[in-house]
Amino acid sequence: MKYLTTVEGQTFEIEVNVEGELVVDGNSVVIDFRPVAGQPVYSLLVNGRSYEAYVNPVDDGLQVMLQGRLYQVTVEDERQKRLRESSAGLPVTKGEIQVNAPMPGLVVATVVEAGQPVEKGEILAILESMKMHNELKAARAGTITRVRVKAGDSVEQNQVLMTLE
Repeated sequence: MKYLTTVEGQTFEIEVNVEGELVVDGNSVVIDFRPVAGQPVYSLLVNGRSYEAYVNPVDDGLQVMLQGRLYQVTVEDERQKRLRESSAGLPVTKGEIQVNAPMPGLVVATVVEAGQPVEKGEILAILESMKMHNELKAARAGTITRVRVKAGDSVEQNQVLMTLE
């Protein structure tokens, strides 16, 4: 599994394939990372050097204290990245837009039907992928003109699920 980790504005691609080893931006790193019982403190060995890290979850990521410096850290996995990218871009304020599957998965529910008006941010469908439910929301207000999937359908990435006008 790949993760995008941003530390103080700099983003690193981290891949976890084998326990005890990470690949950071293409470079292999031997690592041991263990929590200290009952504490927000972690014992960290990186390429044989020992560190102690204090990790505190906050609303927008993690605060990590390492060697007396406090770092703001965010971690995003591949699924989260695809969801963020699929909902990014310039806003479409008029005309027909298609709601596409941001990833392959199983349609758990379609919450709307053809002819139904929706508001921006309203949930249109729920897609299960990688054992997680993902809510697909309206990019803008409009009317659903066509629903092409139903609960139980398997979909591919970028498959059109419905049309909003």
